[in-house]
Amino acid sequence: MRVGHVRELWRYPVKSMRGERLPRAAIERRYGVAGDRGWAVREEQVGEIRSAKRVGALVEFAARYVEEPCGAWVPPVEIDLGDRGTVRSDHPELAAKLSDALGFAASLWPRQPADDTDFYRRVDPIDEAEMRRQLALLPDEPIPTYATTPPELAAELREYVSPLGTFFDAVELHLLSTSSLTALGEHAPESDLDVRRFRPNIVVDTRELSGFVEHAWVGRRLRIGPVIADVTMPTSRCVMVTLPQADLPRDRSIMRTLVRATGMDLGVGLAVIEPGTVAIGDPIELVD
Repeated sequence: MRVGHVRELWRYPVKSMRGERLPRAAIERRYGVAGDRGWAVREEQVGEIRSAKRVGALVEFAARYVEEPCGAWVPPVEIDLGDRGTVRSDHPELAAKLSDALGFAASLWPRQPADDTDFYRRVDPIDEAEMRRQLALLPDEPIPTYATTPPELAAELREYVSPLGTFFDAVELHLLSTSSLTALGEHAPESDLDVRRFRPNIVVDTRELSGFVEHAWVGRRLRIGPVIADVTMPTSRCVMVTLPQADLPRDRSIMRTLVRATGMDLGVGLAVIEPGTVAIGDPIELVD
């Protein structure tokens, strides 16, 4: 059953920085969009990879690849630090410029092999207060149970900052429908719900459908152009959707709306079964 077509394609070369909008994208097993979250910032004094959940300033910066990535290989990136100019990942003063911009000793790392478990291991504990801060929750709002997260993935993320060998929060591909954005907007007419706040890889135009349609696809299989992917879980949201970036203002009310309307979920995570190249306009179908 056809559910829509590809409206937008995005990749994010550096975890938590603003990304690149693409006319077409190679979709790979394990890595999703080629080069997506190929790099990440590490706080050296702590020895742990950081995201905008803890370092909100990261989303104020933007990154782009200087060459096309492929598979496990990630080429250099150019980072726009706003008023501080641009710097490439292979520049000898990169760490100094990042540290100055972020206010702590920072470095930029490409994805490391999955067997380098010490690199990915969590160092900083996350207590309830920190969890509420990262999720932008009020004291009377419940912390999600993450009951839909596959048990093996949940266990991995308790010990490591990301699935080993990647810098993803969970799974390798994130899809969001225009129907969901419209439905959320009906609950938050004063908010600017620009798609950039939600950092999808694939935006599907579902103009003939209504509501949070992709949540009902969890456990099913999609064909996206030539790509086949399983819909594994809804995407639980965090403080990042509220942060200012580019021309978008800070908006803490977005999380209040998500808590009320969807239990903090918006969009879905996909696991790639058959890779391929996807282009704007490609049809999207439920096949199982």
